[in-house]
Parts: sequence; structure tokens; C-alpha cells
Amino acid sequence: MLDTRDRAAGVSARRPETVNRSDTRDPHAAPVAQQTARSAGSLEDFLRDTRFDAGVPAAPGDVLRALVEQGYDRLPFMPLPGHGQTLARWRVLAAVAACDLGLVKLFEGHTDALAILAELQGPTPSLGSRWGVWAAEPPDARVRASQRVMRPDDAGQLQLNGTKAWCSGAGVVSHALVTAWLDSEPVLAAVAMDHASISIDLSKWQAVGMQSTASADVTFDQTPATLVGGAHAYVRRPGFWHGGAGIAACWYGAAAQIGRRLRAAATQRADAHRNAHLGAVDVALASAAAVLRETAAHIDANPRADAQREAMRARLVVEEAATAVMSHATRSLGAGPLCRDTRFARALADLPVFLRQSHAERDLAALGELTVKAKFDCNAAAGGAPWML
Repeated sequence: MLDTRDRAAGVSARRPETVNRSDTRDPHAAPVAQQTARSAGSLEDFLRDTRFDAGVPAAPGDVLRALVEQGYDRLPFMPLPGHGQTLARWRVLAAVAACDLGLVKLFEGHTDALAILAELQGPTPSLGSRWGVWAAEPPDARVRASQRVMRPDDAGQLQLNGTKAWCSGAGVVSHALVTAWLDSEPVLAAVAMDHASISIDLSKWQAVGMQSTASADVTFDQTPATLVGGAHAYVRRPGFWHGGAGIAACWYGAAAQIGRRLRAAATQRADAHRNAHLGAVDVALASAAAVLRETAAHIDANPRADAQREAMRARLVVEEAATAVMSHATRSLGAGPLCRDTRFARALADLPVFLRQSHAERDLAALGELTVKAKFDCNAAAGGAPWML
């Protein structure tokens, strides 16, 4: 079992502000993350031995950099989804989430970008690069793309203009995959974040939960970028829903860590009331884990199939389980850990915000619609009529 005890020195929050890309780090500040091992060992050892203060805005970015530099974002540690080891991939996400949700938000985005680039045969990421995936499409914040053809070999080269909202880790990633609109069709573009035409505005990010992800508005002004895939390729590829289900593994990892905190308290002082809450947590987590394992197996057995229904079901099951775990843990443990345990309090602030990446009843309605439309073979030994055991 992972040893993910809290080693944070404290919390130091800063007011978000508008910054340029070159101003996102203080060159005179002391490092906020220190990794004791110089070579890549097990991920468990890395997470145990890495010390960082999640309340310092730059800290998760420094830990992401260390994860990437030591290769935890790639094989053999991090398999691509749909290649036979999807569950192993999700276990890595769950382990990082158990350490810190702000960190896993950045790490999941980076590893999702690597999977997208591999699936769509995009540009090869440079060694040590750190990626984000920014695909939110609010009507008031859309990025426009135009062809940038200056030489015969410029095919696939774009210019980006406009503002992209909800860009997690904008100040710490080196590159990003950005959805944009080219000739009224959605496309995906790879962009280097060190270009002078890019500005980052953190002023709107007033979150308490998931504060460290520093989700910014990023403005592009004739910024060079590279087209990745064709129109609609980002959402129509099979891996879109593989990545969506991977988010549920992050939620699960955080919920499991909250559950472990309750179990530890019950081990020290158990009573019927606390044991009842712990039993409910066990039911919720075991059920969610079973669905995640089944979903991973389905993806690996059908890597090119549309996994929307399976992914949405997994996300909704884990969301419900995580919500139940938070309720039972806080009702059992009371206010003490919320006020005196930094790690526990931070998880209870972060997880509800992260869960809202689900669209709640809208996703339930969408899953119901997919279930109505699904075709079942009632004579099959497995996968026959709905909900056969």
C-alpha cells in the first residue's frame, strides 16, 4: 500500500494576478520541491520521498517537472490507454491523486496529452517537456486558427488568436494542446508556451479548492502552432473516452485516501458509529473499484470501439462513491481533522471542485439516453440483456 503521509510544511496562498509567461516563476526563490532520489525508482518511493508545500503556487509544477524528468509519465511506469494495461495506467493516476489532487490534475493533463499525440500521430514531445490539454469551449472564450503558409513545407502550421479559458497549469507547462476553430470546424493545435505572443491571466481564478492548479485565461496573438489530426479528430478518436474514464481514477484515488484516514482513526478508536461509517465507505470504494476494473478491461478488449457509455458510467459511479466517502468520513471524524490535518482538509476542499468536471444530472441523462439506444443480445452468455450478472 502506498505510504502517502502528509509532509507539507504549511499553506501559503497568494492572490492570483495577471502575469506574462516569463514572470510566472521567481528566479530567486528557494526550490519548493525536493526529490531525494536521483534515479527513477518506484512511484510509491517517489511520492513518499518527495516533499512539497501544496499551498505554494509553484510547488505542484515543480513536482510535475520531477515526475517527468524521472520518466514516471511514460513506459514502463505509465502505459498508454487501450494498449492492454489501462488499469495499470489508472493505478498510477490514483496513486498521484492520493498524494495531492492539484498535482494529479497537472500530471493527468500531461499524460493525456502524450496519449493524444501518440493516437493522432502528432509531433513528438521533446524530452522533459510538460504538456497541458485545454479543450473547454465556453461561447465567450474561443480561439481561432488560421493557416500559416510561408514556405512549401509549412503544411499543418497554424496561427492562433483569441483567449482560451480554464487552462490548468498554464504557468508551469512548457507546451499545450489547445482546441481551436479553423474554417468553422474544431481542430486541435500544439503550441509552445514560451512564445512572446502568449499572455496568461490568473486574475479570475479565485478557487479555494484546487487552488494550486491555477487555471488561467490564456490569450494568443498570432501565436504559431502545429495542427494535430484533422477537423473533429480530438473528440472523435476512441481515446477521448479512455481519457475521460481516467479522470475517474483520479477521483477514486483521492476518495480512497480519505477513506484510509477514516480507517486509521477507526483502528485507533473504534465504536459502532464509526464502524458503520467505515463499512459504508468500504461498500462505496469497493463498488467503484470494481467498475473501474471492468471499464479498463473493456477498453483493452475493445480499443477502437466507442467507450462513451462505459466511461460515463464509470465516472458517475466514482463520483457517487467519492461523494459518499466524503460525507461518511467527515460525519464520523468531525471537525478536528478538517481544522488540524492539512492533508485531509486540502483533499476535502479539492475533491468537490474536481468532481464538478462531471456534469451531474446532465451526464446521468446522457447515460440514460445511451442505455435506451444500446443494442443488447439477449441470447449471449455475457453482455446480453441489460444488467445481467
